[in-house]
Amino acid sequence: MLIFGTNLEIINDTKSFLSPNFDMKDMGEVDVILEIKITRDSDRIMLSQGHYIERMLKKFDHFDCTPVFTPYDGSIHLRKNKK
Repeated sequence: MLIFGTNLEIINDTKSFLSPNFDMKDMGEVDVILEIKITRDSDRIMLSQGHYIERMLKKFDHFDCTPVFTPYDGSIHLRKNKK
């Protein structure tokens, strides 16, 4: 379980509330969860799976393959479905 927020007191209250009902261990600040690397600096949080991709490429013997660019048209704006 990952608990995060901007107020340490509320985070600790949440852990205290949940711990009687769940087996929990405080492992400190997270750096990787579910193969997603989490990097935090003063004003943003970045998620990356580059390390996981490299591991899979090595595992399946494709680490030395030639990378290609994925075309992307930045002028296209996505909208929510109206359903």
